[in-house]
Amino acid sequence: MKTIPPRIIIYAKDVENITGRRPRTCYTILQKIKMHYRKKRTDLVTVKEFSEFMSIPESLIKDFLLD
Repeated sequence: MKTIPPRIIIYAKDVENITGRRPRTCYTILQKIKMHYRKKRTDLVTVKEFSEFMSIPESLIKDFLLD
């Protein structure tokens, strides 16, 4: 039986659940992270980038995403 690997991409809904902020604010946070890492508009944000930008331990975020 295959095990599902943990996600490496974080979406606005994840940011909303982690931070408790409104959806539009979460999209803005993701835009700021993309600007910080010089990503294109269509590029995705990884859990590691989100973790570093928000100063939240990556393990805490990954534990949250597994639920």
